[in-house]
Amino acid sequence: MTGDLFSKTNPPLSGNEASVKEALPNQSYIPLAARMRPRSLGEYYGQSHILSPGNLLRRAIEADRIQSLIFFGPPGTGKTSLAQVIANQTKCKFERLSGVESNVSDMRKLLYSASNRLANTGESTLLFIDEIHRFNKAQQDVLLPDVENGAVRLIGATTHNPFFFVNSPLVSRSQVFELEPLSESEIHQLLKRALNDADRGLGYLNCVVDEAAIEHLSKVSNGDARKALNSLEVATLTTPPNDDGIINISLEIAEQCIQKKAVVYDSDEDAHYDTISAFIKSMRGSDPDATLYWLAKMIHAGEDPRFIARRIIVHAAEDVGLADPMALVLANAAFQAAEFIGWPEARIPIAEAAIYVACANKSNSVIKAIDAALNDIRSGKTLPVPAHLKDSHYPGAEKLEHGSGYQYAHDFPNHFVAQDYLGDDKFFYTPTEQGVEKKIKARVDYWRSQFSKIKRRHTPGSRSKE
Repeated sequence: MTGDLFSKTNPPLSGNEASVKEALPNQSYIPLAARMRPRSLGEYYGQSHILSPGNLLRRAIEADRIQSLIFFGPPGTGKTSLAQVIANQTKCKFERLSGVESNVSDMRKLLYSASNRLANTGESTLLFIDEIHRFNKAQQDVLLPDVENGAVRLIGATTHNPFFFVNSPLVSRSQVFELEPLSESEIHQLLKRALNDADRGLGYLNCVVDEAAIEHLSKVSNGDARKALNSLEVATLTTPPNDDGIINISLEIAEQCIQKKAVVYDSDEDAHYDTISAFIKSMRGSDPDATLYWLAKMIHAGEDPRFIARRIIVHAAEDVGLADPMALVLANAAFQAAEFIGWPEARIPIAEAAIYVACANKSNSVIKAIDAALNDIRSGKTLPVPAHLKDSHYPGAEKLEHGSGYQYAHDFPNHFVAQDYLGDDKFFYTPTEQGVEKKIKARVDYWRSQFSKIKRRHTPGSRSKE
């Protein structure tokens, strides 16, 4: 399989590219990302959630006990590379098809050969199909009989959720593994390895890359290893050496090669926290334009869309609250959308939620209410549950008078009855007159006036704010 990767020929090259071919005489010039494909699990970066020692998939690969698999995840996360590792590990005949290029005729020929091979020699076939979601239903159905009887063991790779884009019968016969974007640290290590690898990478070149350039490529590649490696290669092949023959790759060159300007934004230092703070305070301050600016800065810097969406959810509950309950609904919907589609499309639902929250009526009564209740629990004596509110749905509850005297609210006009629900006089929630909460306040004020008429069983106290 490794030999197949380097079997293509290309036209004569010039400049730095010519030195690549001269330095790599056994490998026709192909992209760095393809040359650096891992040959074993030891060279594979990322996906520790499914490939760390002891995990099912790793054990199956090491024991050559792979059954039909479907890998899905964003581009550049290692789906094809993982199939490459399995191909190098397995004793099965390895075959490959593409959902973009292959047709039903290609599939039938391959499956027929696989069936004959299994019948005559007992050798199984491991079939890798890249972009399997590109096959239509009829094409996918062609695979079913041979996957079912074990003539082929399927490995499908797709950037789309297979539960939506791959036939259910095929999914049910396969184990599905989701691959995640590589972390900045993993991309950073991969780039370093490519720079130091003289056999397949760029180690044969007299190249010096600024640490800031590597960090920039690691950050803005958004977990896409292929994008990071290809950008590094473009930088080295297009930058002329200086008088000493050294190729210097600066941050400016890295920005040009990945077509993204670096912004002052560090994911674990002050700029990160300052920007998200400005974003939240702009939403709280009802300034949609400032909100969009700080949001755009975070998007451009490659911030995790889920992180931004989580902050909008918190703000919707904390600073909008019941003044506009739809804010939390929309924020949560934006989070789910961002998790499903990722960048760049996630910018749209996230921006929609941020603008809505910035423009909504504001109230912090919810966070003040729950914090007041928590402070009361921490600092005061915990109140017992009044007998009439205790669970009465078990044998013996009646003898203990649990539930005795409880009045079912729905049996009364307007579905309300004034009775003791706490055993003490305490106020925690103070509704405002903002937006929807103005109506809530009117109802709460009426209910509390009715509660005040009920004689408390415990120390009455004064119904003053706490």
